[in-house]
Amino acid sequence: MVNPVGVLALQGDFAKHLESLKRLRVPVKAVRWPDELNICRGLILPGGESTTFVNLLKKSGLYEAIIAFSIDRAVMGTCAGCITLSTAVLNESMKTLGLIDCKVERNAYGRQIDSFFDTVHIPIFQENPNFEGVFIRAPKIHTFGNHVEALGFHNSEVVMARNQRILVSTFHPELTRDTRVHRYFVETMVDKQ
Repeated sequence: MVNPVGVLALQGDFAKHLESLKRLRVPVKAVRWPDELNICRGLILPGGESTTFVNLLKKSGLYEAIIAFSIDRAVMGTCAGCITLSTAVLNESMKTLGLIDCKVERNAYGRQIDSFFDTVHIPIFQENPNFEGVFIRAPKIHTFGNHVEALGFHNSEVVMARNQRILVSTFHPELTRDTRVHRYFVETMVDKQ
């Protein structure tokens, strides 16, 4: 039996990520404790509230466990997950996991009422590079390091990026029926480790 891809289930929209993976027929595991990571071959950090998210990671012991997990397994983060995986948050003093060399700004587009849908351009999806981007109190990636590759764009801004084992997006791919971002994560990052 193939090991599952875990979805951090402490807070946020984790159920939608589980549904996206199930549509791809990928075995899944809702992760709430460090020892549950042992059976996972990849991990997704969902959206939510990033400050609460980091506090829950520390209280549960998952903060250090995810850092150790990422040494040889792939991790994906969307929205607050992106913030949590980054090296720095420009408008907040919070201790992130620091797993992808990028600096982000929280709630960069405004409050909940300023959330929006718009087309994201993802050139790696060669047949159709357009993807429906759902931006809810979304962060912005301001800068990223030499080992980080920009994968998705909204206008001129980078909204999806990766390094060797970490994939981040500022939008919510799990809130659409389009599973290509999840498929990309599983097929090119999780299964290639």
